[in-house]
Amino acid sequence: MAAAERLVVVGGDAAGMAAASQARRLRDPGELAITAFERGHFTSYSACGIPYWVGGAVEGPAGLIARTPEEHRARAIDLRMRTEVTELDLDRGRVRSRTLDGGGESWTGFDKLVLATGARPLRPALPGIDARGVHGVQTLDDGRALLDTLTSATGRRAVVVGAGYIGVEMAEALIRRGYEVTVLDRGEQPMSTLDPDMGALVHSAMCAMGIETVRGAHVTEVLTDAAGRARAVATEDAEYPADVVVLGMGVRPETSLAAAAGLPLGDSGGLLTDLSMRVRGQEHIWAGGDCVEVWDLVSGRTRHIALGTHANKHGQIIGANVGGGYATFPGVVGTAVSKVCDLEIARTGLLERQAQAAGLQFVTATIESTDKAGYYPGARPMHVKMLAERRTGRLLGVQIVGHEGAGKRVDIAAVALTAGMTVEQMTALDLGYAPPFSPVWDPVLVAARKATAAVRAAGA
Repeated sequence: MAAAERLVVVGGDAAGMAAASQARRLRDPGELAITAFERGHFTSYSACGIPYWVGGAVEGPAGLIARTPEEHRARAIDLRMRTEVTELDLDRGRVRSRTLDGGGESWTGFDKLVLATGARPLRPALPGIDARGVHGVQTLDDGRALLDTLTSATGRRAVVVGAGYIGVEMAEALIRRGYEVTVLDRGEQPMSTLDPDMGALVHSAMCAMGIETVRGAHVTEVLTDAAGRARAVATEDAEYPADVVVLGMGVRPETSLAAAAGLPLGDSGGLLTDLSMRVRGQEHIWAGGDCVEVWDLVSGRTRHIALGTHANKHGQIIGANVGGGYATFPGVVGTAVSKVCDLEIARTGLLERQAQAAGLQFVTATIESTDKAGYYPGARPMHVKMLAERRTGRLLGVQIVGHEGAGKRVDIAAVALTAGMTVEQMTALDLGYAPPFSPVWDPVLVAARKATAAVRAAGA
């Protein structure tokens, strides 16, 4: 009887365990032996839910876990928790791992390898950045540590460094816990994932919610007390008292192992793969999740986008290919949605600066409408910005800022981008209408009409 093939998975969250689970569905243990390594305490969990756990909207950590280590092991997956892979030996087909709680090291051989090492939060080398009371928010361990600090803190002042998705979501969580919140951001406006004019709407709403938002803030140091605990965050211009500091400055692909092994990386440092999620130039190595760059269907370039939606899809595709089938991941259009208190924030496709970097000529259209018929009780304003290619009218991107029901409207644009539609074609979309849900002309279609007129004017 032939020996089973050996699959090794590095990383036990969305992409890694989705790949392992899908491969197991297709091949039984006698055909494929699966070993997975995870350096944390949890596996298959929703990192996106951490701000809502911290804010008390959902229960955690158990409520954020899709599948426990025991459930994976019951499916004949040798999942080794609190074990970090420290080296890839591609010539000999093996990985070196270290048990974090015991310190022992060992080698594990593989015939097929999946890299799902995720991303690491940006943590600049500033004085005091590693002080007690300073927290990143990337894993459930991070969330639990932050909650411990919030429980033990004697004061109620919080400073959030960075105003991207994590930054604004954590600002909301801390407001919900009764903290006075200051957000320090280097940018011209919060949410660098929006154009500045749309980010200004977010800034105004955050201020109205009682969140102090300092723009153009260059953090220089975390100041500490005699016990080595964070007491304030210093910028070039001022000091902001803090009983807790949360870092929300974004993430970078965690590809140090891959880089050391000579695997190909893109401009952002993410692994480069083909459509089957196989690492370029490698026959038996796949990669997925936050450690890879993905193909942008709008710009025609690779980019790094750290989202659980992509990671789970990557894992399913990898597992199908490892298991003997064939599947592909064609790319993304860059859709994301978030909220701060009752303000919903969404985008898909390209921002102005991204379109410029891709060498595209474009026009823009921005409209203000309402999320329901204007006469319907509770109707609230919604802003939509649309980018279209100047010559062809091809939709390039959409940004939406509004209240309940605004954020998920971005899915209309995501489908249109994936289909390569023009803004004129979008004006004919047959969208649902009733006064409690939309004006007669949905705000997305109003923006498409205005963008169509801008394209025609630019070509005149």
